Amino acid sequence: MSFFERWLSLWVALSIIAGVGLGHMVPGLFHGLGAMEVARVNLPVAVLVWLMIIPMLVKVDFAALGQVRRHWRGIGVTLLVNWAIKPFSMAALGWFFVGYLFRPYLPADQIDSYIAGLIILAAAPCTAMVFVWSNLTRGEPHFTLSQVALNDAIMVFAFAPIVGVLLGLSAITVPWETLVLSVALYIVVPVIIAQLIRRHWLATSGAAALQNLLQRLQPLSVTALLATLVLLFGFQGEQITAQPMVIALLAVPILIQVYLNSGLAYLLNRISGEQHCVAGPSALIGASNFFELAVAAAISLFGFHSGAALATVVGALIEVPVMLSVVWIVNRSKGWYERGRSVAKIAEQPR
Repeated sequence: MSFFERWLSLWVALSIIAGVGLGHMVPGLFHGLGAMEVARVNLPVAVLVWLMIIPMLVKVDFAALGQVRRHWRGIGVTLLVNWAIKPFSMAALGWFFVGYLFRPYLPADQIDSYIAGLIILAAAPCTAMVFVWSNLTRGEPHFTLSQVALNDAIMVFAFAPIVGVLLGLSAITVPWETLVLSVALYIVVPVIIAQLIRRHWLATSGAAALQNLLQRLQPLSVTALLATLVLLFGFQGEQITAQPMVIALLAVPILIQVYLNSGLAYLLNRISGEQHCVAGPSALIGASNFFELAVAAAISLFGFHSGAALATVVGALIEVPVMLSVVWIVNRSKGWYERGRSVAKIAEQPR
């Protein structure tokens, strides 16, 4: 894990402080940046999001999709948790905690927007950081790569429909044109650009040079994320300082969702007899989120000032420490996992 990745939560917290402070000191600057929009898409944020997402997508080798059959149990669990359970469980947690239990303590006019942000956050499976989590659990690298490639391919087609359906169930007006535009701008176009860069670099310089390029681009990606957060909290500053408990309350359903989905994926892999080196990455991608995409989509759909944008930022704030705790659980429970009857039985079979 790089220096930036290891201390991501600290940088996020400092960006929040900087954004809130600058929002109070130079509000005119942030209003001017917020006004730079085309079709409800903020241009400064769009540029920063591309700088965030493209380096991460360059890591993804879609040729790995041919390997998905090698670990079909783990892939099946990953798809089930990521696309059939995770967005819907987060919607249920959002409705219960934000829409009911915490409602008296949250701004009444932002309740639906907070729920929308949580849904958007859960509908985007992790793309880049899962490689880090997999490495820390000694995960099977080919499985990790193939599940990320498959998830990204599905996300191109499934992100907008799932978000639209769940927002509709939440009685939130779905701006379909903006949602489709967000998918094209923040998923389709970056995927195409990233794969063109990847193929060109491999063809002209080789795999080692590509790895060096990715190492140089990673700080740029994190810096763009932090700059986006400074902009976001420059607009959110007054709301945050007036109600600092909002972030803590929004973190509750996110935390429950992380442990619920990672635990479910881990257990299902054990029941199915999958190896521990596959179960770890499968559980981790089921818990973590592509929060860079979620932040961008929430801003496009609901604006800088929205509770949706704030809810997605909370996901970025707690991502690293929470996921490291999941990594610790996966590593410490390896002995228990491998004592499972199904795992032991399949391990004994001749290969």
